[in-house]
Amino acid sequence: MSDHETLKVYAAQSEKYASLTDEFLSSDPLLTDFIAALPLGGSALDLGCGPGTAAAVMANAGLQVHATDAVPEMIALAAKHPLVHAEIQTFDQINGTNLYDGIWANFSLLHADRDALPDILKSLHTALKPNGYFHIGMKLGTNTARDSIGRQYTYVTEEELRALLTTAGFTAIKKHTGSGKGLDGTYADWIALAAYG
Repeated sequence: MSDHETLKVYAAQSEKYASLTDEFLSSDPLLTDFIAALPLGGSALDLGCGPGTAAAVMANAGLQVHATDAVPEMIALAAKHPLVHAEIQTFDQINGTNLYDGIWANFSLLHADRDALPDILKSLHTALKPNGYFHIGMKLGTNTARDSIGRQYTYVTEEELRALLTTAGFTAIKKHTGSGKGLDGTYADWIALAAYG
């Protein structure tokens, strides 16, 4: 994520965002599925971890968790969770080969520029171990726009997201859709795909 306005919003509202995510991530069935798909004691990357709520759930389930975010205020919150290794990194700084059994990109890559998504996803595929598990959540739509509090979003269709994953080397296996209320107080339709690397 390189959009400075988006980073500023998350920095200023990190505590509020933490309260919002704590409400649902601690019992999120998609997170439960993600954890169950990884080997016991396996390695996981929480990409765009925010305050680290999901990373903490993963760590408490016995996973070795590496949590990254581009916002220092978020990393400070994530680092407070025991057993979570949190560090400041942007999406394009993720590199390495065969590092993770699973990668959790839950409504984080929606802040990446559309033209950057293919390279980011390819790097994530490379960082995933063979047949590793990948989760991605995005908001549904066709444009790029800012919400009422200034965050920039790249909206995707299901077809576009599936094509991006296939091109990067992933094989999608599960789909979930829904609608949820965000930090800006509005509801948006979303899609989550699970895939093997």
